[in-house]
Amino acid sequence: MGNKNDSNTSVPQRVQEPSGSQRDANRSNDIENEKSKMTYEELAERRSTPRSQTPFYKVMLTLNIVGWVGMVVVLVLFHYARPDFISGVQQYWGIEGDTTWSESHLSAMTIMLQVCLIVTLISIIMRARRNRRRSDSFGINLFILLAIAGISLITLATTLGL
Repeated sequence: MGNKNDSNTSVPQRVQEPSGSQRDANRSNDIENEKSKMTYEELAERRSTPRSQTPFYKVMLTLNIVGWVGMVVVLVLFHYARPDFISGVQQYWGIEGDTTWSESHLSAMTIMLQVCLIVTLISIIMRARRNRRRSDSFGINLFILLAIAGISLITLATTLGL
C-alpha cells in the first residue's frame, strides 16, 4: 500500500498563468530594462555633447541671469523708493524734501526681492543636482545673491514693518 503520489506514479503539474496585473507589471519591467540599457555608442554620444549645450544647463544659466537682472531692478527700485537726503544747506535755506518711503516702489521692490530669492533657490537646487564631479564649479555667485536678497528682505521687514 502506498500513497497516490509516490515516486512510481506521475501527477501532472498545473502551470499557473499570471494574472492580468502581473503580466502588465512584467511587461513594464521589461520595457524599463530595455530603456535602462544603453549601448556604448549611445553613451559615447551623450558624453560627447558639451555641458554648455544641454537644455538643463541653458535653463540653469537663464535662471542665474534672471536672478541677477532682478537684483539690478531691485537696486533701481530702491533708488526711487527711498526718502530724499536733506543736507545741512537745504535745512538752513528751508528747502523741503520728501522724508517718506514711496509705497508703490517699496511694494514692487519687495516683490522683486522675493522673486529673486525664489529664482536663486531653484537655481541652487538645480546646480546641486547637476554637479557631481570635482571639476564642477561651485556657483558661489548664487549664494551671494541668496544672501543679498535674504538680508534685504529681513531688513525691510524689521525696519519698515513689511
